[in-house]
Amino acid sequence: MKKFLAITCASALSFCVSFSAFAANNCYSPKEVEAEQGVRILSELMVISLNCQHLTPKGQENLYTQYKKFALKHEGLFSGYENTLLRFYDKDGEANPNAHLHEVRTDVANRISKDAAVMRPDAFCKAYAPRIAKASVMPEPKIRRWAQTVFPGHPVSRQSCK
Repeated sequence: MKKFLAITCASALSFCVSFSAFAANNCYSPKEVEAEQGVRILSELMVISLNCQHLTPKGQENLYTQYKKFALKHEGLFSGYENTLLRFYDKDGEANPNAHLHEVRTDVANRISKDAAVMRPDAFCKAYAPRIAKASVMPEPKIRRWAQTVFPGHPVSRQSCK
């Protein structure tokens, strides 16, 4: 009986340690907050560029082409953000970290697409398209500062560990 109790207690203790380690991983570090925001920024710019490319002002480069150049120029930064999130999701016990990252991107795309659907296309593009031109000329440190900023109306999907 003592042996049974000892094994049961050891198992329970092991479960508690595992559970507390799992719970500690449930929140984002500042690096992970920045990574999710960075992925959100890139996703939002993609949706804007696709919705507004037909309304590119005369004499300007097509908005989708501007977006693609921006994404390619900062490919290292954005792939680093994706890798940071994939590592987090894996440690957090996500069965398919890639699928979860896709869900995050899809949520952002759906939100911005909903804005596009509610507004007239010209009004949406007038409000959102300038973001692509602004982002296109940003140096990487400025993009990182942008990604480090969490806006109250658009929080990240996990709490910050702070």
